[in-house]
Amino acid sequence: MRIEPQGGTPSAQSAVIIVEARRWIGTPYRHQASVLGAGCDCLGLVRGVWRAVHGAEPEPIPPYSADWSETSGEEALWHALMRHMRAVETKTRPGQILLFRMHSGRMAKHLGICTSDTAHPRFVHAYCGHGVVESPLSPPWERRIAARFELN
Repeated sequence: MRIEPQGGTPSAQSAVIIVEARRWIGTPYRHQASVLGAGCDCLGLVRGVWRAVHGAEPEPIPPYSADWSETSGEEALWHALMRHMRAVETKTRPGQILLFRMHSGRMAKHLGICTSDTAHPRFVHAYCGHGVVESPLSPPWERRIAARFELN
């Protein structure tokens, strides 16, 4: 199902993204999956939100390992996001796709979707062992943000 933003403004699209991301809460974690309620990983969550907002995915997703090319040193996930989304340098805002570097000096390989930028910011993500959850964007998580993206 594709959701149409009301008004076509960036804030309208952000609201649609947030509503869709929250629909996925409770979906179990399944590596490489992207099926609402059945299973997804962090990329699968973003893929599902993309489909709800834009329709078909922009390119086929090749198989990937949980290490996201750490052995090759290539930022595969970052490069894929750059092909289809707009990187933004602004502060974190609701509706943005957040790319996290889980360990300093390693590849960025975790994704989330910002849902709130109030005094207590939050984000939705698929987390191994927890499934899709909405978590506080606490200082430890904020420090891990490598890049922010907006859907085109």
